[in-house]
Amino acid sequence: MTLIFKRDPVTDARVLAFLEAHLSDMRRVSPPESVHALDPAQLRAPGLHLWTGWTAGQEPHNLVATCALKVLDAGHLELKSMRVDAAHRGSGAAQQVLDYVLGQARAMGTSRISLETGTQAFFAPARRFYERNGFVPCPPFGSYQPDPHSCFMRLELA
Repeated sequence: MTLIFKRDPVTDARVLAFLEAHLSDMRRVSPPESVHALDPAQLRAPGLHLWTGWTAGQEPHNLVATCALKVLDAGHLELKSMRVDAAHRGSGAAQQVLDYVLGQARAMGTSRISLETGTQAFFAPARRFYERNGFVPCPPFGSYQPDPHSCFMRLELA
């Protein structure tokens, strides 16, 4: 399956429902103080860039994934709201999303990408995925504080 990516203004009802499902999952598995997923209004803020991934070669195109980059400072971005629809997990869609977003980050002149994900079992596949893609553990960054429910990772871009 090949995905088509587009910069998204976070207004399409399908995208809003997809993001709400993401937030619901995060609220279900993490304590409230450890939920760092952004809502649609936050994803429209300056310094945030959201992309959506849609199925190619069929009409209508179906929403498969979202991923955002948040500007932290010059040369440092945070990976936010990366989610692949449950029906497409294990299909290679996540790799396509990450590859695309890392390409966008490089085009923006970024030298470092950081992320926060959970420490609970629910997040184990995500942590393994990021490790396979070169992300390594790091201390909290930006406005994050140490949290036993948070795993912080970074990738230095060449």
